[in-house]
Amino acid sequence: MGDIHCTKTSHGVLQPLFAEAAHEADVIVLCGDLTDYGLPDEAHVLVKELAAAERTPIVAVLGNHDFESAMPREVSDILCDAGVHLLDGDSVEIKGVGFAGVKGFAGGFGKRALGPWGEDSIKAFVREAVDEALKLETAIARLNAAARVAVLHYSPIEATVLGEPPEIFPFLGSSRLEEPLLRYPVSLVVHGHAHHGSPEGRTTVHDIPVYNVSMPLLKEHFPQGPGFRLLEVALDPEAPVTPSVPAATEAPTAKQVPVEQSALTALGRDG
Repeated sequence: MGDIHCTKTSHGVLQPLFAEAAHEADVIVLCGDLTDYGLPDEAHVLVKELAAAERTPIVAVLGNHDFESAMPREVSDILCDAGVHLLDGDSVEIKGVGFAGVKGFAGGFGKRALGPWGEDSIKAFVREAVDEALKLETAIARLNAAARVAVLHYSPIEATVLGEPPEIFPFLGSSRLEEPLLRYPVSLVVHGHAHHGSPEGRTTVHDIPVYNVSMPLLKEHFPQGPGFRLLEVALDPEAPVTPSVPAATEAPTAKQVPVEQSALTALGRDG
């Protein structure tokens, strides 16, 4: 899931969600915007809420909201001290699945992506997206696991932001984040940020599934669902990824996870 936007008044609100996620999954993945204003006080509240997940490993990346108060280091330290695997160009292997994560950045998609031309401020903007893509590539390259998951806040493809106003597409992700997947394919990609985008898409190369797990989006598309996306990642790289969130008209059902697979929960506010 992503876009949790934990505030100083979220005490007790998120605990049931994390408890259920921990019951269903082997790993919980948080795709940025963990806090609402990027405040340490919000991070302390989030840590208390995450305690409901007990011993389930948690992997996370920061989102743009986590930078709002210019204290991302303080927020990161609080989460890391609580045992969260917070990734920023880093990778970690859990239960046979490798996770590589970055926040990502904006810039647009395909032929409409912003180029490094003109003012220094434009070049710096583009450079930020390039740097994030390079960090992602380095993180994936370090993984030796057969099953690999890319964790982002911004989207690497246009397909999962469809549904948002086209005018803001350039601020929801960047095709540059897809480029590392050309050289180091992964089993799947999860991201947040686009609250009103589309739940699923696929990369233009290697046909890798991409899941938008922004919590507002999940609530809109799966109103009967648990509030997170449950995915099964096969440790056999040739096996397909199996999403198990029910359709919006169906009631959520429990799903047994085969021994040879590892289940992860992805939790997903734009802007």
